Amino acid sequence: MKRAIFATMALLVGLFTATLATAQGADYRIRSGDVISIEVLQDPSLNREVLILPDGRFSFPFAGTVRAGGRTTGQVERAISAGIAPNFAVEPNVFVTVRALRPREDQLPEELAEELIKIYFLGEVNAPGLREVTPGTTLLQALSQSGGMTNFAATKRIQLRRTNPNTNAQSVTTIDYRALSRGASLENDVLLAEGDIILVPERRLFE
Repeated sequence: MKRAIFATMALLVGLFTATLATAQGADYRIRSGDVISIEVLQDPSLNREVLILPDGRFSFPFAGTVRAGGRTTGQVERAISAGIAPNFAVEPNVFVTVRALRPREDQLPEELAEELIKIYFLGEVNAPGLREVTPGTTLLQALSQSGGMTNFAATKRIQLRRTNPNTNAQSVTTIDYRALSRGASLENDVLLAEGDIILVPERRLFE
């Protein structure tokens, strides 16, 4: 059984690599759920990976909300460059690449998929997007898998957004990660559930 699982995983990795290579082409149209990498030559502090939201958009410092769904990487590059240009003395050079494709429901063998839950990272983290974690994973443990936070992260008000599958009502839990990193205690670290979204907002001016 283990050999079959490993063989399936190897096949999936091969298919994913080939598909991602295709996505790097100039004609690939970005979709919601994709993760793109953005580099600004004139200001490396703006470099980040972002998850394309269900409406096909994402947020970027100085540029606000940018549409990516249905566009090529070149079109997104030009949109970002135009959005942030007023903050630079010369036209900024922006480079966009597709780092991860929208996950498919059948990416994992059934034996493995049943053992994991899906959570999502959004906002000012270095590795946004889907994560599959084991049941019992806590919010703080999940944050350790986010790739770290960007320089623009509002670490005092990290949000855990959870949707009730029965009522569709959304609850929001806020934690002060900055205080925790300085030694504050957390009485109850939240256990994550399927579909949880961990959102790290962009910090405000002087925050």
